[in-house]
Amino acid sequence: MKRFIKRFLPGSIQSFSRRLYYRYPIIRRLYYFPINIWEMIRGKRDKLVPPRSMIFVGDGNFESIGNEFLDYFIRFCDLQRDANVLEVGSGIGRMAIPLTKYLDSKGSYSGMDIVQEGIEWCQKKITPRYPNFTFILSDIFNEQYNSKGKFRAMDYHFPYKDESFDFVFLTSVFTHMLRDDIDHYLEEISRVLKQGGKCLITYFLLNDDARTCLKTKENRFKYTYKDSMVIDPHMPEASIAHPEHEIRNIYKKWGLEIMDPIHYGDWCGRKSFVSSQDMVIAQKTSGSNNH
Repeated sequence: MKRFIKRFLPGSIQSFSRRLYYRYPIIRRLYYFPINIWEMIRGKRDKLVPPRSMIFVGDGNFESIGNEFLDYFIRFCDLQRDANVLEVGSGIGRMAIPLTKYLDSKGSYSGMDIVQEGIEWCQKKITPRYPNFTFILSDIFNEQYNSKGKFRAMDYHFPYKDESFDFVFLTSVFTHMLRDDIDHYLEEISRVLKQGGKCLITYFLLNDDARTCLKTKENRFKYTYKDSMVIDPHMPEASIAHPEHEIRNIYKKWGLEIMDPIHYGDWCGRKSFVSSQDMVIAQKTSGSNNH
């Protein structure tokens, strides 16, 4: 359905349709109802995998993307089995589910998200089986995902103590956030990371290479929002690309040292890439507590 909206509907109708799709889960449930029934009859869906109608975290195969990122966590970030892990934007468990098979009883996973439906599903399906996996709702305003949220992202304090986590990750979160909000979130990520802890975050990063590639492909990022690029001028958070040099400055500001090279994605039409989005891995350096 999301691909249909992107490909066939005019821009103004796309914006309206996108709002309906994310704000009203009943629309997704009706659309995917036949698929849900077929999967249930065939018995092909794992009990820890939500039905298609509940998945709001993007296109692609739910299970294979989760396993793909677990590989990145281990290979690029040296994630240990006994690590304390925080996922900001835990969605409906796409990344948490493969981590249940990797983290041991000495490790822990904390997930926070702004979509109540996803948090409740994870609390019901994952936590009873894996008590070291916990999920909390962050009632933060987002035009696309939580239009009635109480808090602004730039004012939200992560409900965790300083230096609580060895590893923090966000996938497809900063691709939906404005730069001032990203600045605050990186401040909070630095605060809750232990010294030497690492974070992996995905972006759409604008640099010379990305801008060149965007000129040669069918580009969804057609609109300028300040010095960023967006796909929907009426809802910039729908999908937003930020200048790489500005993101690098924010990391430096909060004592997060980027571990080059950045693993660039194919979102802009690159021929050489690692994943779909750009992955930035950073480490909290000694003496970087600026809070």
